[in-house]
Amino acid sequence: MFDFFKEFNMTTVRLLLSCLLFKEVTSLSGNFWHITDQHWDPTYKLSDNPELVCASSGKRPAANAGKFGDYACDSPWHLINSSVYAMKDILPDPDFILWTGDDTPHVPNQDLGEEEVLLIISNLTHIIKQVFPNTKVYSALGNHDYHPKSQLPAAPNNIYNGTAELWQDWLDPESQETFKKGGYYTEKLLNRTGFRMLVLNTNLYYDQNKRTQNMDDPAGQFGWMDQVLTEAAHNKEKVYIIGHVPPGFFEKKRSKPWFTPEFNKLYLDMIRKHHKVILGQFFGHHHTDSFRMFYNSEGSPISTMFLSPGVTPWKTTLPGVLDGANNPGIRVFEYDTQTLLVKDVVTYYLNLTHANAARGRWEKEYRLTESFRVPDASPASMHQALERIANDHCYLQKYYEFNSVSYDLTECNSDCRVDHVCAAREVDFDTYERCVKGGATAIYGRLLTVLSVALCLVLANR
Repeated sequence: MFDFFKEFNMTTVRLLLSCLLFKEVTSLSGNFWHITDQHWDPTYKLSDNPELVCASSGKRPAANAGKFGDYACDSPWHLINSSVYAMKDILPDPDFILWTGDDTPHVPNQDLGEEEVLLIISNLTHIIKQVFPNTKVYSALGNHDYHPKSQLPAAPNNIYNGTAELWQDWLDPESQETFKKGGYYTEKLLNRTGFRMLVLNTNLYYDQNKRTQNMDDPAGQFGWMDQVLTEAAHNKEKVYIIGHVPPGFFEKKRSKPWFTPEFNKLYLDMIRKHHKVILGQFFGHHHTDSFRMFYNSEGSPISTMFLSPGVTPWKTTLPGVLDGANNPGIRVFEYDTQTLLVKDVVTYYLNLTHANAARGRWEKEYRLTESFRVPDASPASMHQALERIANDHCYLQKYYEFNSVSYDLTECNSDCRVDHVCAAREVDFDTYERCVKGGATAIYGRLLTVLSVALCLVLANR
């Protein structure tokens, strides 16, 4: 009998140890949401006249408008509501939420004002708080979150002050002060020692922002950023960076940058200087699903910027972009809670056409590690994914379809390949232009492309 109890107790101890070890291993993984570019259009309404559905269409006919929206329009409230509640259904208890701005619609400045901008930010803030009342939110301003749009100043103003008040539950007192000064702030990530969040106002560097173009360091943000990252290295902290407007070039329009050349170089230099403490960069603005690689002088990958797709399906009016709409998207990042390494990226989307015809169902579009066969989302793995996209038409086509959140399913040809690969690979202005010019010789010939497409079709039908 004694031997029985002895064996029973040893078995129990082993089970308890196994449970503790399992809990310790599983606790290494955390999850957070990233939502961006909601662009709520309060004027959206179903109408017999397709030109009167929404102000954001700019008189373009919204021929297939439904309750979830139309590709010619910004988001109706029904889509905004659906996206936030989909987040709650898919991952109800995230560690935190990243929200990277652009809340107001694409309409002329005369159709908005300071009060209207703050009202829209207030409504979107309210629904996020209502659905996720106990979740920490790290929020950044977009270029559309100001009046007049894109003209965010390097000094205190009514919108910075008003937004700080709306977000006061999410901001500590010091964050409120720097936000009111220049629209940026930093805090310990989840108040944990060794982890830091850096929230930037990169709208100050936007090439359309006439208020900051003649400044060396608008609102002192570069100097402040350098100091925060230097102290982070001294304190052995790991850092996430979020913002709205990204550096580099738009993959859907060749040679279209967002930053002025001077600010683009300063940002790139900052990442190269401090890359050892930066574990991830998370931005929006494009409405598309893409990423940007940062390399050191030896060509080794040192950092990745993830560009998450937008909620709005609005078809861009940027000249030269053909059919630049997207399906609404939201994104979960899986990360190592001990190191902040980004382990995986899972994108969920709403097929707008199907949603309007039947019911709105948010579905998993893809998981990064599965679709691109990489072990994680580290800079080394993202470099590996980019090389596959650059050299394998199957991966290129897959990436291209994900880029518009499964909206544009046409073939990505050789010019398309150059645009997407060079934008992802080269954030620097000079090396980007060299990449584009060398694209004709760097890419595979037409015959190899045709053979690769044929191989894709064979594999797909196996």
